[in-house]
Amino acid sequence: MSDQSHPRRGAFFGRRKGHALRPRQARLFQTLLPRLALNLAAPTPVDLALLFPDPVESVRLEIGFGGGEHMIAQAEQHPRAGFIGVEPFVNGMAKALAAIELKKLSNVRLHFDDATSLLDWLPAISLARVDLIYPDPWPKRRHWKRRFIQDESLAAIARILQPGGELRFATDVADYAAWTLRHLIQSADFEWTAERADDWRRPWPGFSATRYEAKAKREGRATSYLIFRRKDRE
Repeated sequence: MSDQSHPRRGAFFGRRKGHALRPRQARLFQTLLPRLALNLAAPTPVDLALLFPDPVESVRLEIGFGGGEHMIAQAEQHPRAGFIGVEPFVNGMAKALAAIELKKLSNVRLHFDDATSLLDWLPAISLARVDLIYPDPWPKRRHWKRRFIQDESLAAIARILQPGGELRFATDVADYAAWTLRHLIQSADFEWTAERADDWRRPWPGFSATRYEAKAKREGRATSYLIFRRKDRE
């Protein structure tokens, strides 16, 4: 891990593994993950659709998918879209692998590491959408530099998003919602799509709830659902 006083963009902080993997999960790490993992040592493909065995019309990225509930549900709902999921936690990746095998999904590819190297590897103007769903808010002020939303990471996302492509963000932490709004509104690359309060108080159409959302509701915390559109390039 790099010096945390000057963290890498998209760097991971925290535990990479929790409880021990079940035998089936361990097997999937040995058999399925190598087939789905992106090879960042290889040249970047001219067209990301070539990463998938079946034709896809667009490609999306989810950064930090947790247990994979949102990503898996989206991949089921949109079989003509390709999905790239990033997750550095062993247990989260294990859950996603189990779901991918169970549902026989062919439109998901995975990156088992921080997002930094993947964002650099992806070609410019290649993604239709980037999702960041309930990211770690790092609530203590001294840890705010560890939040994923930073000017540098937004510039990296702006590079890979197509004009009109969207960055979608959900959090149940009001301070992180305000932090994200401030960074995105100040960015010359994005515009906030909200026109009325319900646009950020209610999930966007097709939103797939996660266990984190269920926990937030149980504990009485409201979620902010923010959508930012990549401005046209001049």
